[in-house]
Amino acid sequence: MPLQCGIVGLPNVGKSSLFNALTQSSVPAENYPFCTIDPHLGIVELPDFRLGELKKIYNPKKLTASTVEFIDIAGLVKGASSGEGLGNQFLGQIKQTSAIIHVIRCFDDNKINHVNGKVEPLKDLEIIETELLLSDIETLERKKVKLQKQIKSGDQKNKASFEILEKLIQHCSNGKRAKTYEIDKDFLWFKKSLHLLTDKPILYVGNIGETDLQDGNISQHIEDLTKHVKSQNNSIIFLCASLEQEISLLGKNEQQMFLSEYNLKEPGLNKVIRSSFNLLGLHTFFTCGDKEVKSWTIQKGINAPQAAGQIHSDFERGFIKAEVFNFEEILKHGSENKLKELGLIKQEGKAYIVKDGDCIFFKFNV
Repeated sequence: MPLQCGIVGLPNVGKSSLFNALTQSSVPAENYPFCTIDPHLGIVELPDFRLGELKKIYNPKKLTASTVEFIDIAGLVKGASSGEGLGNQFLGQIKQTSAIIHVIRCFDDNKINHVNGKVEPLKDLEIIETELLLSDIETLERKKVKLQKQIKSGDQKNKASFEILEKLIQHCSNGKRAKTYEIDKDFLWFKKSLHLLTDKPILYVGNIGETDLQDGNISQHIEDLTKHVKSQNNSIIFLCASLEQEISLLGKNEQQMFLSEYNLKEPGLNKVIRSSFNLLGLHTFFTCGDKEVKSWTIQKGINAPQAAGQIHSDFERGFIKAEVFNFEEILKHGSENKLKELGLIKQEGKAYIVKDGDCIFFKFNV
């Protein structure tokens, strides 16, 4: 399964505008529910200043960035878990993702309809999360029936899994996300195999109005939402999706002028992309040379042979060693030759855990 972030929320909260801004595409963003039916997929480069610095040092013919995939999923409504508003179809699409970006409308605008008639961010958040929980409970109940039949037929090896299911059902029925259910590490695989929606990492995006952004306004909507999200140990980013869409279509110089006008250091999208990358438990290492400087995406905590396998399976199979230095070192000293003189290029073996920003040359033999 590719590492993908699904953009979810109620209809008309700015999901498609955010998706268009992220991917510089033109998915319709109309003022009525269910404008998006089929999910749209976009692949977005990770904003990383380190690539630009490495380009100055190596002057490569090609520069390749890491990417994140985003899916624009149609708006969910109350009753989605019971099939309301094509809910079962849309919830099924969320199951295919690795993480969730939950967009919540935080601005009042009489020209843009709200599916429930009134902008209430906390209530909107609760509707979506309730539907995700109800969908998970249904998934767990179906799995429980299946395991119960297997146990009755004499298959006792599923007894421990059955007990976990019962506890998970109780946990979710109390309004708690599956992610907060603590489980013995020996059964983490079982929990993961259930593909529960509330077990996925989540990033909240508060879609604010242009006036809030320009005035630096902290509205009651923003204040309430921030307090709630932080109490759940989650993260939230506030941006104006329609404005971000405008910025994304401008040239680099025009973008800078636009950002200055709103006192922004960078597009809010960059924060969303980087946060999504972190949400997926990813980081990057680099391969560098005059032909290409490339950023590679890996899960945090993997070793050198596994990282080498991202380039080619032969690299992992025939791994001998890795020559490693970190980006910060070459940025400070300016060249590989200087790093060699200073003894800052390390020879690492199979047990080495690759760090974010490592620049690596793999040696292998097959």
